[in-house]
Amino acid sequence: MWLPDLTGSSLPTYLALVEAIAAAIGRGELKPGERLPPQRRLAWTLGINPSTVMLAYREAARRHLVSGEVGRGTYVLAGSREASLFRLKQPAAQGALIDLSTNVPVHDPDNRDLSVSLAALAARGELDGLQAYPSAALVERAHLAGATWLRRRGLELAPNGLLLCAGAQQGVSAALLALCEAGEPILVERFTAPGIKAAARQLRLPLHGVAMDERGILPDDLDRQARATGARVVVLTPCLQNPTGASLDAERRAAIAEVARRRELWIVEDDVYGVLGSAAPLAVQVPERCLLISSLSKSVAPGLRLGFIAGAPELLERIDPEAQATRWAVTPLSLALACEWVESGIAERRLAWQIEELQQRWRLAARVLGPRMPQGRAVAPHLWLDGAPPAGLAEACRQHGVEVVPAEVFAVEANPGHAVRISLAAAASRVELKRALEGIADAWPMG
Repeated sequence: MWLPDLTGSSLPTYLALVEAIAAAIGRGELKPGERLPPQRRLAWTLGINPSTVMLAYREAARRHLVSGEVGRGTYVLAGSREASLFRLKQPAAQGALIDLSTNVPVHDPDNRDLSVSLAALAARGELDGLQAYPSAALVERAHLAGATWLRRRGLELAPNGLLLCAGAQQGVSAALLALCEAGEPILVERFTAPGIKAAARQLRLPLHGVAMDERGILPDDLDRQARATGARVVVLTPCLQNPTGASLDAERRAAIAEVARRRELWIVEDDVYGVLGSAAPLAVQVPERCLLISSLSKSVAPGLRLGFIAGAPELLERIDPEAQATRWAVTPLSLALACEWVESGIAERRLAWQIEELQQRWRLAARVLGPRMPQGRAVAPHLWLDGAPPAGLAEACRQHGVEVVPAEVFAVEANPGHAVRISLAAAASRVELKRALEGIADAWPMG
């Protein structure tokens, strides 16, 4: 039985256990598919409360490290490559590192929207009522707010044309669970988000990578892979793709839509970055075969944990026949805040601020990185440094004080190359970002 060593950790016991699980995955002590010790047995062996182990396993599942299966136990979900992005960053361990590894919105330290909104809810006597389960009126209001938010993506939805969920990650998992059988092949971009890889692994769905260029996936290779694998589902991020930042243009979208119709592919469109860009979603091109999944996490506030699944009614029916299972994890407080922010224009204002700040950071990156900067890409929260970088660039960046993510974390298949992803939005300020970019430039000297 695997046993962690929790001595010497300054974290609360349950978090120390989570970190021990992540570290064991990283070292290969715990391998994908391996079962963790039963909660009560581990608690008894370590001399801690069973509820502490339960909290730790829940947190490990939230970070996509493990998956709990009722009646079977808890199993290691992701290898160290994906798990590294979900580990708790400890300041003491980070030292002077500037962490540009996680895609989060730029934080505005001067923004007081949350404080003002909570005070307004309290002043109206509505805050205490949000401790209960969400009312039918609040749910209906949230559907209207979701339809309003997605209208800016070119989708004209009735309130019943979408489902609520606790962020895009849950939305992708719910879509795959509804559309796929265990063991069924899934097509994705050659480089894809770790959350998509984690969801597929959890559901026992093997991934097949589709070739890409600077404009996104190649329609011809999508057609070839669909024919060769017999896949029925493809998961794509057409706008500001994570990690490459590519966005499909109109010609490429039309070609992919034609392949999807001819091969009868269901498209799960991760549009979480869509509102930050200008490219239209695939759901506009091929609405009858597409589920679009979006959220407020990358554009307004990640802590709201509110996402939307939009698509044809028959597809939504397959995901959630009762139209309530996907929203069980969404708190009433999140629903109320999201509704107020969309209705009042706060969400729109925060989005506009985010876009402007990203443009400033993109220009800063172009000045500091010079010829290392990719050309012809739309402004995105993340930057993909490819173009024959040196081997070990991620470790070299770390030696120069910057944490970035190597290509292998996103790669579906072997031989990913030496590219790295930089999260421009993760730095606390432009001053900090400039210092980090200078470190990256030093780690990749141009001959």
